[in-house]
Amino acid sequence: MSTFDSLRFFNYRMWFAGALVANVGTWMQRVAQDWLVLTVLSDESGVAVGITTALQFAPVLALSPYAGLLADRVDRRKLLIATQAGQGVLAAGLGLLVLVGNAQLWQVYVFALLLGCVTAIDGPVRQTFVAELVPQDRLANAVGLNSASFNAARLVGPGVAGLLIAWVGPG
Repeated sequence: MSTFDSLRFFNYRMWFAGALVANVGTWMQRVAQDWLVLTVLSDESGVAVGITTALQFAPVLALSPYAGLLADRVDRRKLLIATQAGQGVLAAGLGLLVLVGNAQLWQVYVFALLLGCVTAIDGPVRQTFVAELVPQDRLANAVGLNSASFNAARLVGPGVAGLLIAWVGPG
């Protein structure tokens, strides 16, 4: 078995590419959101950035175990469509507020909390969905590639966000 063996399966290949793009976008949004809070909405308040970050990640800690139970009981594909749509709507909503110049700190806090809640559901469902895309004997390979994709996005997303912020500004 080769390192990229699971990519021979069309459904997994599409999943892998889509997940990579979605995860890069999510990490870009997190960096841009924190930068917006730091430089535009809070007069460089580290506390405000800390609150934003806590609101993004606390739901993941609190809700992920329950999301795992949900992933076992609900159609994973439909749940992933819902979580991805939710993340897209939240990104578009916050982006629109910023573009029209109406973003306020409390609104970013609400968006961060909602994104955290959606992410808390999305993560466990993503992990279990991989098993539906490849045969059992390729599952370990697919999970490994899935983790590599996620970690690559964690590396690339913030870098791309930083370049875009430098190019077009934070808001």
